[in-house]
Amino acid sequence: MRNDFLITATETMRNYASTVAGILSRYPDFSSKQNFNAVDALEVKCFADGEMEVEISTSLRGKDVIIFSSSARNEAGLDINKAKLELYHAIDALKRSRAERIIVFEPYVSCGRSDRQLVRNSVGLWIHFKTLISLGASHIVTYQLHSDKSKAIIDPTMCIFDDIPVFTLLKKYLCDHYVKDVETLETVVHNSWAFCSVDAGGEKLTQRFANAFNSPLVVAHKQRDYSKVNTVESINILSAEPIEGKVLWIVDDMIDTGGSVESLILALAKQKPAEINAVIVHAPFSSPARERIAALTEKKLLKRIIVTDTIYFPPSTPKDFPNLQIVPSAELSARVISNIISDRSMADIHKSFNAREYLQNLDLFSP
Repeated sequence: MRNDFLITATETMRNYASTVAGILSRYPDFSSKQNFNAVDALEVKCFADGEMEVEISTSLRGKDVIIFSSSARNEAGLDINKAKLELYHAIDALKRSRAERIIVFEPYVSCGRSDRQLVRNSVGLWIHFKTLISLGASHIVTYQLHSDKSKAIIDPTMCIFDDIPVFTLLKKYLCDHYVKDVETLETVVHNSWAFCSVDAGGEKLTQRFANAFNSPLVVAHKQRDYSKVNTVESINILSAEPIEGKVLWIVDDMIDTGGSVESLILALAKQKPAEINAVIVHAPFSSPARERIAALTEKKLLKRIIVTDTIYFPPSTPKDFPNLQIVPSAELSARVISNIISDRSMADIHKSFNAREYLQNLDLFSP
């Protein structure tokens, strides 16, 4: 371990960061260390005209600081712009406090889809990362960025960057709750499950699910109207096997307004699958996502939707989304921090997942 370290957070992720710190404190390598939970160390001061400052209440000189932040839906109820501004002020304060390394942990990057220049448009992801680095961030950690090309935005000579794959969490969840043993994997999953991409761009990610469970792949070829955002014109379904009677799992990195998922489910339903489910990493659920998902659920077209908690869910979520299942990610975050602080490789976290191997290892711990 190179330096002492502290885990802190902006107002947007304090509860999440505290959970991660609690998990990490139970790790053998960290249980005897000094108290590294400094979640409340950042104090935001707002002036009458709306300007802000961030002040730090503890000494950070020579320490590594992991700061959690989110500019999506968050526990503090901050809008996107104020959440980003607080993060920028926080990094400036950390740098001025002589922190050794500033590690920005942003599980969901809200500007992740603004990653390309089309005509004369700004590129939001480039602006965000450039701002973080210029203020003093030395390491940025994200979860499942929207596209692989986004990773090339950051110059590795200026800032270390880790985009952590999160689909393994969802694959393990499927194994733990819907497969449970090797026999079911072989007799049920192999024969009756199929994994479907939302569009051609998501084929590679969905193929990994299909490979992990040794199940067929279904590809949706989506035609968009690029003059409008969140608009789908038509969908063609490509599958080597009949979909009728299959348990389908739609795979995607994000569900925002729910338009793409709605169009896809309506197209898939015409081919009479046994059921349709969705397995998705990030869930911003911008309006009218709730209404669309509720309508699909009421018509019995969408049985369940499984997401991770990279974006905050308020207490009203079970009422708004009764068929929603939320997979926690704090344990993964603790592992990532453990590897970073101990200067260990991330290879174990990036390792491909195989359902058979996972279920066989579970048998080793059976009574």
